[in-house]
Amino acid sequence: VQLQASGGGLVQAGDSLRLSCAASGRSISRSIVGWFRQGPGTERELVATITWNTYNTYYADSVKGRFTISRDNAKNTVYLQMNSLKPEDTAAYYCALDRRPWRDYRNVDLSDFSSWGQGTLVTVSS
Repeated sequence: VQLQASGGGLVQAGDSLRLSCAASGRSISRSIVGWFRQGPGTERELVATITWNTYNTYYADSVKGRFTISRDNAKNTVYLQMNSLKPEDTAAYYCALDRRPWRDYRNVDLSDFSSWGQGTLVTVSS
């Protein structure tokens, strides 16, 4: 399976963006999918995850209340709606598939995720 993130761009603080993670090659309808980001000079961090049936979602504290992860299994696509963007949200955003069952994601190991695609750059100006 290949994942492709898109939807990034240059926006001002307070604006919104919706990122898409489109899968090809096989269905990801039964997969847990995560959104990650990596800012300048920082390590890649987990932003949000969602189970296949959307019953469970996880958000990093830094985005809780501002970002919403969702999915459309018919379109084989996962979304990240980002509202009230801040300059510190500036990063390259990536999506990937979780190879393990749902768990506590507060100290996630990035090696648990696979099928990393090319990221999409989000730049938030102040």
